[in-house]
Amino acid sequence: MDFTNKKVLVMGLARSGLAAIKVLHKLNATIVLSESKDKEQLKPLELLESFNVEIVKQSKDVFRQDYDLCIKNPGIAFNSEFIKLLEERNIPVITEIELAFLVSKPQNYIAITGTNGKTTTTTLVYELLKKQFGDKAHLCGNIGTPLCDIVLSENLMEEEGHYLALEISNAQLVNIDKFKPKIATILNLTPDHIDFMGSLDFYYYSKTLIYKNMIDNDIFLLNNDDNTIKEYVEKYPIKCKISSFSLENEKADSYISDDYIYVDNQKILPLSSVKLVGKHNLQNIMVAVSCVKKLGVTNENILEVISSFTGVEHRLEFVKEIDKVKYYNDSKATNTDATITALKSFDKGVILLVGGFEKGLDMKPLQPYLSCVKKVIGFGASGKRLVEDLVGKQGIVVENLKQAVFIAKDIAIENDVVLLSPTTSSFDQYSCFEERGKHFKEIVNSL
Repeated sequence: MDFTNKKVLVMGLARSGLAAIKVLHKLNATIVLSESKDKEQLKPLELLESFNVEIVKQSKDVFRQDYDLCIKNPGIAFNSEFIKLLEERNIPVITEIELAFLVSKPQNYIAITGTNGKTTTTTLVYELLKKQFGDKAHLCGNIGTPLCDIVLSENLMEEEGHYLALEISNAQLVNIDKFKPKIATILNLTPDHIDFMGSLDFYYYSKTLIYKNMIDNDIFLLNNDDNTIKEYVEKYPIKCKISSFSLENEKADSYISDDYIYVDNQKILPLSSVKLVGKHNLQNIMVAVSCVKKLGVTNENILEVISSFTGVEHRLEFVKEIDKVKYYNDSKATNTDATITALKSFDKGVILLVGGFEKGLDMKPLQPYLSCVKKVIGFGASGKRLVEDLVGKQGIVVENLKQAVFIAKDIAIENDVVLLSPTTSSFDQYSCFEERGKHFKEIVNSL
């Protein structure tokens, strides 16, 4: 696509908006940035001004003007009144992932979505690809580094054949048009983001957009154990090759048997080499290995990487052992299913810390998994409600995470586990789950 002198509206800055602006500047586009923040509050203001970016507020008058294209930050609701003003006049609205795909030479995109496990699986895919292909492998997407940044730093407009492990969220998928991965999967589907997506049905549907453009020899990895995924792939059929995986039976293409992970019916990896805790991580590993085997990564490299992989920060991350009590940081658990997954990793003695921004998620699905929990401590805006819904008067409610950790330390005994697995997002007291997780680790390390 020729972007020269095309008038492009970038809606929302943050990391992805800034990355898109850098690409658009390189392509000689005329750029308008619509931001809710005052101009003087924008940290990269000097850079934006050097790019001749016109900076405007987010008002209806801005969105009534004509543009050739709009790049929307995924954090902005896809159905906002501003977006509707553009779509009513058939002005295309895309995210920076779509922009990066449109301007790049052909690459090997491995796209990972789902409700939980995306970051661990995508990171594993990247580590495995890096071991095999070195500097041709890159980690990007919802995991933190915008794809547009990789396009620029790795010269993907001129070079082809790179390997991109891409974590992609439902908010990034909603505005997909032509993006097409070589390999993709939906790890699982459980209730989340209903407040942002409008309905659970639309949230599930949005995940299927990851494969909507995949055809012929592209490969979709299908989770045979997830009935919701099965329902939605029937409603929105897959048009490319399918490779199935399962933790529950050996009829899938990838499965577990005789203490080994099999991929495409070939014995690949002994379970004894896995360092991550939890059954869910066996699925993450199986998916990652299945992805890279289809791209030619050797069994030797797979064994070396998996044997040394101890997890991703804020995902059931072991922090420290104090007085024979183990502390785990699972700040990324921003929905009930993620917390259920964490609880399945322990047998008893869990002191569970829950709370944060009130998303209105139902706690009933979590209740059957509390048998390993000896005490629930709630904190933050939703702490009181979560404790009441989970255990009633048997729980403890405090104002903040620091108080929760201190009380957990006081009541913990030998062999107990203090688990931060909040069940909801962090936006009541923190800017993101990473900040919350880092604060938890600081508190634990100060004990």
